[in-house]
Parts: sequence; structure tokens; C-alpha cells
Amino acid sequence: MADDPTPTSRLNRTARLGGLVAGQGARVAGGRIMDRARNEDGRDRAQRKRTAAVVEQIVVQLGQMKGAAMKLGQVLSTIDLPGLEPEDAERIKTRLADLRDQAPKVPFARLEKLMAAEWGQPVGRVLADIDPDAVAAASIGQVHRATTRDGADVAIKVQYPGIAEAVDSDLRNLRLLLPLLRRVAPGLDTAALADELRDRVSEELDYELEAQHTRRVARGWRDHPHAFVPAVLTDLSTRRVLVTEFVDGASFAAAKAAPDAERDRIGEIVHRFYFDTARRLGLALGDPHPGNFLLAGDGRVAFLDFGMLRAMAPGYLDREGDLYRGLRAGDRAEVRAVMDELGYLPAPWPFDDELLFDYLWITGSWMLEDPQPRRLSGETGFEMMDRVTRMGDGWGQMIRAFSVPREALLLRRMENMVFSACADLRAACDWRALGDELVAGEPARTPLGREHAAWVQTRGGR
Repeated sequence: MADDPTPTSRLNRTARLGGLVAGQGARVAGGRIMDRARNEDGRDRAQRKRTAAVVEQIVVQLGQMKGAAMKLGQVLSTIDLPGLEPEDAERIKTRLADLRDQAPKVPFARLEKLMAAEWGQPVGRVLADIDPDAVAAASIGQVHRATTRDGADVAIKVQYPGIAEAVDSDLRNLRLLLPLLRRVAPGLDTAALADELRDRVSEELDYELEAQHTRRVARGWRDHPHAFVPAVLTDLSTRRVLVTEFVDGASFAAAKAAPDAERDRIGEIVHRFYFDTARRLGLALGDPHPGNFLLAGDGRVAFLDFGMLRAMAPGYLDREGDLYRGLRAGDRAEVRAVMDELGYLPAPWPFDDELLFDYLWITGSWMLEDPQPRRLSGETGFEMMDRVTRMGDGWGQMIRAFSVPREALLLRRMENMVFSACADLRAACDWRALGDELVAGEPARTPLGREHAAWVQTRGGR
């Protein structure tokens, strides 16, 4: 296995990030000079395409670096960055997914030394067997299958040697990237974005904290008929090694090849798991990419990886529910008021309520409009964007003016990734029924929803 080429020294990583900022900054500046010769429509389209090109280069280059840089690329690729059209956003997500799937793995010998250091004894005294070939690799660590001395089949996530130093360097260098992000998305609160990334990525380095997160989510879904979270082996888990029950399940790729009815069921379970974890448990799970759920042999879906998690402030999701209800009722004034209160509309906000409402309605149309049930596909986002482009004057300037409040960063990332996964599955569901239940807090109407509600009742409504 080839050695991992990821640079870990601060000097190397700073140089790569600095070169990225300089090159893309020149692209922005050159484009603005050319804009002077364009009419308003041409200028607006050119700005959107330039934003997409700059963000794509940021995401792709950061996606090759592991550490916080790769995580920043992942986050930027999945939140609603102002001025990014859905077809461009989808292409960027695909590029990053390819990078993630092709990420070089660290040689096992290096990880074996780290595990021995963490456990204070040779790996062979702790494990009966471990597969040296990783089953998964991510931005901060990789996963190996193993068997414990007492015969338990486990997944061992091991942090890359030296990655803590690389993450520290990336977080210090984040300030280099912020001016470029401000230039492509003037309304974006880049300081809040940077603060949230620092907090969340720093937490991801602590596998003991991730073990706590995993146990917390697992308790919230214990004995559920449709979903489960593998158990943590606390006695073997440390700050840099996380050991959980191994799930020998089918991958997302296998799910995509399943018959319609099975894909529909999986899509609703995935949607329900993440949205209900937010509403019922008050936890926004920030990494719901398809590699983090598996189809177990008993028909349930197993959910993995809870390193990136945010506890939502009391009442925050109630206001998100008010926004959904305002859209559903056609209440333009309420939609504007809630968006303003939640921090999406920087002052001064010069755009009229009708334009704001129309944009939010169209981008949520898959959940809000008839007919339902609706089958999603890779074309759904393109169809919505085609409607946005026919809204009339001002929509391009408006979406560039949006901000993404810190409290909502992981929530928006979660929503976008869940939508993308369900669209990739080509899943059909009554998405409005799910929105009414999981966003607005109304009674369940789908068969799976009623089974879920009955299970919640067995837990005393929690």
C-alpha cells in the first residue's frame, strides 16, 4: 500500500492554502473587471458561475489534504453557499465524494504503533485478529475490522498519526481563506462559519467525545424497529482509537440497485433518522453522507459516525418549524420575520418579501407541493433551479446576500446531504407528511411514521 502523501507540516499546509487563496482571488478580481462590460443579467450569471468555479477549486484542493482542510471542503460543498446554483453545487458534491472515496489510506504499520501506544500494550494482546486493509478512510482517521480476545466482531477507527498537528495548522490558517469566501459570498458571516468549524472539527479529534456522542444517539434510538446505532466498546476506546460493534451490512451502492419499494423505505428511514434526531433529541448530525449508513440483515438501517454533532439551543427548532408553517400557509410576513430572527438576513435587507418567499418555496417544493408522494431523482435539484432562474430580477443578488447563521450550519448541511442521498436513491415518499411531522411537529401520517410514533410512546414520548 502506498504511503499517504498528505502534508502534515504547518509550512507545507500553509503554502498550499496560500497558493489556493492567491490563485482564486486573482480569478475573482479578473472576473469583476470583465463584469463592467456586461449587462445586468450577464453580470449576474457570470458572478454565479465564478462563485461556483472558485468554490469548486477550494473544495477540490482542500479535499485532497485530509485534516481540517478536508473537513472544511466537505462542509462548504454541502451547505447552501449564497450564489451557488444547484447544478454547480451537485457537481461539487460529486467531485468531493470522488475524492473521499479515492483517499489514500495510511499504512497499517503506522496505525498499529498508535494503537499500541493508546492501549499501553501490543495490539496482539488486545485483539485476536485485525484486518490490515482498511474498510473505510476519512478526513481524520480510517477504519479496520477486527476481533477482540473475547470474540466480539468490531470496527476500529484509528486517528491518523500526526493529524492533530495538521488540524491545528489548518485551523490557524483558516483566516487566510475567509477574505476569499467573503468576496464570493458577501452576505456570508465568515467569522461565525470559522468559529463553528473550529469548534466542531476540534471536537472530532477527540474520539472519547465521539464515543459519548455515539452512546447518546444510540440511547435515543434503542430498540427502534427501523434504525439502530452500533454499540461503543468503552473499555477499548481512547482519545485516538474508537471501537464499536461491527455492522456487516450492505452499502449505499447496493441500496441504489434495490427495487422501488425497498429504496422508498430506506429513503424514509434515512430522512426520519436525521430529522427526528434533530427534533426529538435536539442534535444536528453533521456528517450524513452515504458511507455512514448500512443496510443490516434484519431490515433496519445502521447509522455510523457521530464525530460532528451540535446540540441545538432550546426553542431553535421550534422557530424552524414556524418557518415551515409560514411557507405552507403562504404567510410572506411570517417567513420574512422568522428568517430575520434566525439570522439569515443580514441588515440592511433590501429585497421584498415576495421574492424571498418565492425562492424558499421553490427550493422546498419537493416537500411542500403536490403531488405527493413524490419520487426524487438527480433531476429534482435541476428542475427547482430552472424555476428559480425564471423568478425575475433580483434573485441572484438576493441569494448572494444570504448568511448562514452559526447555529444552523450543521443543520443546513444535514438537510442538504439527506436530500441528496434520497435523490440519489431515487426514493419516493410523502415528503410533505414527513415535513409536517418532523419539522412542524404534527402527528405522523405515513405507515413508518405511525410505527415510529408507537415506539416513541413505549419510551414515554421521548
